[in-house]
Amino acid sequence: MAKFLYGVSGEGSGHSSRAKEVIENLIKQGHQVKVVSYGRGYKGLNRYFDVEEINGLHFSFKNNKIRYMGTLYKNLCRFPGLARSILRVVKNAKKFQPNIIFSDFEPISCIVANLLRIPLISIDNQHRLTNTVIEVPRGHKPDAMIAKLVIKLMIFNPKAYLVTTFHHGGTADKKTFLFPPILRKEVLALSALEKDFILVYVTSGFLGLIEILKKINAKFIVYGFDRREMDGNIEFKPFSQDGFLRDLADCRAVAASAGFTLISEALHFGKPYLALPINSHFEQIFNAFILEKLGYGKCQKDISKEKIESFISNLDLYKKNLKQYPKEDNSGIFKKINELIAKYKDEKDWGKKT
Repeated sequence: MAKFLYGVSGEGSGHSSRAKEVIENLIKQGHQVKVVSYGRGYKGLNRYFDVEEINGLHFSFKNNKIRYMGTLYKNLCRFPGLARSILRVVKNAKKFQPNIIFSDFEPISCIVANLLRIPLISIDNQHRLTNTVIEVPRGHKPDAMIAKLVIKLMIFNPKAYLVTTFHHGGTADKKTFLFPPILRKEVLALSALEKDFILVYVTSGFLGLIEILKKINAKFIVYGFDRREMDGNIEFKPFSQDGFLRDLADCRAVAASAGFTLISEALHFGKPYLALPINSHFEQIFNAFILEKLGYGKCQKDISKEKIESFISNLDLYKKNLKQYPKEDNSGIFKKINELIAKYKDEKDWGKKT
């Protein structure tokens, strides 16, 4: 059996939910895994695994828009902590002596892998933007350029890129392999129903949306405001992982920001999706663009009563298109991981000085 260091981004919850499935599969096979993460990644994984908390990179948002200068400033202020984390992870890696380092868009694990010459395997969805042939939505070339630069700086020189995607295009090199989204076992275990409500997942930055929903002849269940109350046709619920997942499986459709994990789970359940991407966040813009192009839902940057009603009026068309969406489990990517482990687990000789 082998030892692995697994770096997980703490920006958002999708990285940790995906990594949890991979890590559990590795441990089930008898491997040892140590995890490094921060933010939501640390909180989501610490209760299950051996996790070391490190400093991490964060985006800065204001009024539903990425602030690039604010992001740069915030992370420059974190530099001393990031440097200390790198030294600490190097020290712990030398003690643990992993055969392979995995990274889910987490740069410190990538840096350590390159410093110590440990084989690195990247598992994420971000590299769709750099390692596959994509169509850039009109007007978003500057956002695309910035996103691609950030991705290339975050993760570099892996042995393989395992890229999860709900839209398969051509790959840019022989080191890139495409797979369906990694789904939580809780998602795979649920059967989808269709009840008479639309699931909405937003934050306090979308107060204007709530006022619009009150004017629409439909029922909405809304998460993201940490409230439990009825307000006309809107039912507010505080976040609960089990409750949210059950509502996702039972709803007529979803209206939410355009994060990869939530879109992937909604498509698995066959739910039409009204995507509200964060401004200047190219990955979300691309997710929403592809979603609409595939006919699974609609992308709306500026929301209005008329646009939401138009989305609702087209639900039958989206549902028809979603019947063609391939529903797959995680076995394909797990098989590839095992192949890569067999190929690279003996490459690092810890008997030699690094």
